[in-house]
Amino acid sequence: MKVSIIAFDLSDNATGRADLLARLLAPRYEVDVVGPRFADDVWRPARDGGVRYRAVPGTRWPAFASVLPTLARLADGDVLLASKPRPTSFGVGLLARRQRRRPLVLDIDDWELGFFYRGGFWGRVGRLLNVSNPNGLPWTWLAERLVSRADALTVASRFLSTRFGGVLVPHVRDTDAWAPERFDRAAARARLGVGDARVVMFLGTPRGHKGVDDLVEATAGLDGARLVLVGASAGSAAARRWAASEHVKVVGEIPFDDVPRYLIAADVVAVPQRATTDTIGQVPAKLFDAMALGRPIVSTAVSMIPEILESCGVLVPPQNPTALRAALGRLLDDPAGAAELGRRARQRCAERYSFAAARAVLFPLIDELATRFAASRGT
Repeated sequence: MKVSIIAFDLSDNATGRADLLARLLAPRYEVDVVGPRFADDVWRPARDGGVRYRAVPGTRWPAFASVLPTLARLADGDVLLASKPRPTSFGVGLLARRQRRRPLVLDIDDWELGFFYRGGFWGRVGRLLNVSNPNGLPWTWLAERLVSRADALTVASRFLSTRFGGVLVPHVRDTDAWAPERFDRAAARARLGVGDARVVMFLGTPRGHKGVDDLVEATAGLDGARLVLVGASAGSAAARRWAASEHVKVVGEIPFDDVPRYLIAADVVAVPQRATTDTIGQVPAKLFDAMALGRPIVSTAVSMIPEILESCGVLVPPQNPTALRAALGRLLDDPAGAAELGRRARQRCAERYSFAAARAVLFPLIDELATRFAASRGT
């Protein structure tokens, strides 16, 4: 049986969730990921992994109408799985299902409208007028109105479950493959050129709601510490500004499969999410990277993070660099306590946020849907 995962923009970091779903499903099903790409290539971290991508150049309305039939044909699986309620993923899935009847699962890992609602009233008005963008506010609003047309829903956070229903499938990691003893910490530190410095690391796409500016400010006052930002676009204005600080080292985007080879160098991992409409429904995937590798974590009390890090991480209020600095300092000054926190985080990840835990939900869901649809067709 084949599962076609449909991503809304294969050149965007949202490809990360589609890539994760493909890896989760690959042991049981034939899987590929299809979707438009609105930039030159597939998103760099996902490009060279084991997942098969079938990308079609994207464009704007009305020209995008000519791309839709091609995308629907590429989604040729026996089961369709749309990643995000966006027109160019879920909308394509609805079209593909209409052309050939088969089950359509919708996976929601962010509140997509929340990304548009920051910026106040006039910002929202401007986005409403951007009707030529296939994933703009008016079309994404419409896609959210159609969520109930999916045959099954999976969601990545409690907020999304409350808003849409569905089965909870958080971001997860392969805790067997990411066992910390499999990676050379000394080599990772040498690769980064951090010497004997105490390393605070942020690894991910550093957008405004991720709190990187708060982290740069917080670590400036930590004696003997280096902040390593992995995943920033080296040519961006923000990356240049951060790199101008003496205590900050910026590393560009890296492949998914190289993440543990960098993250193992961290003495503490920071995930300083801000409290915004972007993050209210979001659970940062980088939490599970750090948990799987047994890294001590300092994060903020936003969305589902307190539940995930209960008894195995340190929480501070969002957008509070002073509290963030104090929490990071305490862990850096207490290596034994930090190591115990990391051990508990890895144990919790293995129990609740592992590939095995997610597959125990996804495999029965897809098998039941496929069986029910086959029976309804008399096959």
